This record gives sequence, C-alpha cells and structure tokens, in this order.
Amino acid sequence: MKKIILTILATAISGNLDIAASDQSSSSDQGLHHGYRVVHGWPQLQQGRVLGAVPGVGIDTQGNIYVFHRNDRTWPPSDELATTPIAGPTVTVFDSQTGMVVAQWGDNTFAMPHGLTVDRNDNVWLTDVALHQVYKYTIEGELLLTLGERGVSGDDAAHFNRPTDVAVAADGTVFISDGYRNTRVMEFSPNGSFVGQWGTSGDGPGEFNVPHGLSMDNDGRIYVADRENDRIQVFDQAGYFLEQWKSDVIGRPYGISIAHNSTALITDGGEQPDNPPDRSGVVILNLDGSTIERFGRWGNYDGQFQMAHDVAMAKDGAVYVADIIGGRVQKFVVGK
Repeated sequence: MKKIILTILATAISGNLDIAASDQSSSSDQGLHHGYRVVHGWPQLQQGRVLGAVPGVGIDTQGNIYVFHRNDRTWPPSDELATTPIAGPTVTVFDSQTGMVVAQWGDNTFAMPHGLTVDRNDNVWLTDVALHQVYKYTIEGELLLTLGERGVSGDDAAHFNRPTDVAVAADGTVFISDGYRNTRVMEFSPNGSFVGQWGTSGDGPGEFNVPHGLSMDNDGRIYVADRENDRIQVFDQAGYFLEQWKSDVIGRPYGISIAHNSTALITDGGEQPDNPPDRSGVVILNLDGSTIERFGRWGNYDGQFQMAHDVAMAKDGAVYVADIIGGRVQKFVVGK
C-alpha cells in the first residue's frame, strides 16, 4: 500500500522537486562560517593499535564515543564479502574528553561492520553487511536482539541484503535502511517483529539508490541518506515522502545524524570509486534544509577526510567524524 501511495504522490509532487533542489543550491553558500577545528591528539590509542576502516560512530547518554571498525578486514575489489569473524574487538569506546579507550568488545563476532546507532536508552545497534544482520547490544556488549539470518541475504520480511543503518523512535520502533541491494527502509516493532517497509529502486520520490544512512528527529520524521542519488530524502513515520535536500554543499551524503539541537549533520563522502574526490567533509543544516556550515576537505592531515562516512554530535556541541578510508575517527569543536 505504501508503495502505491508513493507512486501517486510522485506524480503530484515531482514538479516541485527541481524547484526545491534549485533553491537549495542557490542559497547553499549562505551561513558558511567554518567555526569547527580539529582536536589534535584525540583519540589516544596504544602504540601499534590500528582501528582499520571506521564506518560508524555514536554517542551514549553519558557522552562516551562508540566506534565501529574493521581492524585488518578490507572490502575486496571482487565485492565478495568474507563471512568469517574479524579477530579482535570491533567496537571501541572512547572517553570524549581524554580520548582514552574506556571499553572494547565485539571480538570474533562481525565480518564487515557498517552502521552504528546508540539510541536514547543506550542500546547500541549495529549492522553487518557481510552477514546481512542487525544487532541490538547493551553498552557493555551484551547481545539483546538479532534480526536477519546469519550470512543469508534476501528481500522478504525476515532477511536483509547488506543493511546499512538503524534509527530508533522514541517508542522503540526500529527503522533499518536495507541498503546496498534491496533499496528499502524496513520497520520493526520494539521486540523485533516486522511491521512494514517502503522504497524501491529509482531516483523519484520514495525511491532509492543505496539508502546508506538513517536518522530521526524529535517529531518522528525519518531522514535517509540516498547516497547514489546525491540527496537526503525526508519521510514521516508512516513512510510518506515529505521533501528532499540536494545541493552542491551536501554533495554525496554517506551518513546523517539529527543532533540534540535539531540540526542535521551530513557526511559528504565524495564521488567514487576511481579517483580521489576533490571534496569530502561535513555539512550542518537546519531541519528546513538550509545550510548552517560546512567544514573539512579531502586529505590526509588532521581535520581532513579521505572519505567521511558517519557523524555524531555530543551535547556539548563537539562533532565526531568517522573516516572509513582514512581509518580513524576525529573530534571537532568550535573555537580557536
């Protein structure tokens, strides 16, 4: 039913999308004040410790920083993902102020870590694109719930095909972007029962080309980083399309996080795959889609990104950015 309604809506509103996108681009350079600077020396890792690719970052209610990483596991050129577990911890928790490691877990569990979300009740949600599963953990690393069948892909209510991210509503309802192959958003009850889904392949309203990042605001609106369509799509909690954001400042959105101050943080991962992108950064928007600020660029130095993949903002305003190709997480604060 949702797909049928979305098709009808597409006809009614498609004429307004180009106007909205044009308005975003024409005003995209307004309000750029570049107030964020990198915190050098954050985090603190033991000598010889390597995180590897860092796809996910999140923050709990105590301000601790959770990082989902791949150690020595890399995405193969063949696109055939290994399902053997990665040795060593794949979730590392850092103290937000000192950058010291305060906990680590996820040993010999995940095969290709991807999305990380810490919900308002301090449950840690993780997605594994090789195992086609979504997990709910306590902050101490105790497994509470598993969705999907390990190593088995599918497009029905019980299976995923490379799920990418999770958003959790105030009432515990779970939304999952699924993802690389299925181009849909799935809805589950708090206990993990399938409720419904929306989305199909394409570039129209309610259609996706790699729904890669997911977040929700306090009013229940759902924001999807529709990566290969170079846009953010906004839906209500029933899955009905509301609007899209698309501009040169946003670029190619890999991740999105709605912060406590009702701003949207988006990672622009840049174009891929053949040449290093001439851009990679973080853009902060108001929830009407207008630009507040953009910071960062492509590069290897502190404050630069090889591919900004995920982002989270702490209550004190600090911003944490996961750089998947750079293999690190960086902290940014406002000021000199």
